[in-house]
Amino acid sequence: MTVQANLKAHTKYLWFDTKKRREYIRITDDVAKFLAETGMKEGFILVSAMHITAGIYVNDWEGGLIQDIDTWLEKLAPENPNYLHHKTGEDNGDAHLKRILINHQVTVPVTDGKLDLGPWEQIFYAEFDGQRRKRVILKALGI
Repeated sequence: MTVQANLKAHTKYLWFDTKKRREYIRITDDVAKFLAETGMKEGFILVSAMHITAGIYVNDWEGGLIQDIDTWLEKLAPENPNYLHHKTGEDNGDAHLKRILINHQVTVPVTDGKLDLGPWEQIFYAEFDGQRRKRVILKALGI
């Protein structure tokens, strides 16, 4: 059986002005609102941080876990004035490394017009070098 469908793409940007250097912001509702705006029933939404010192991840929305993630990242990539990157005049070498650990994007499935996340899964924007304006792209592809 062949199904004829018109694949469509939709794009939206989310902007962030964080108050601290490191913040973890739940954006699940923003992504769900975007999905509703598209009218898409089946497909995928790419959620991607457009800055090299920020990331996107999916996990549980629980304060202790978010602190554990932050502690883990700080242990693996501590704020440290000895990064070679700092010889360029920057002071955010740790933020670049934290972004690699978290990753810069996720792809979320859409099924029957809803984000198809697990029972506890939420989408987060992770900021590692904040206190300035940054953005995330939402790119929906589907029918």
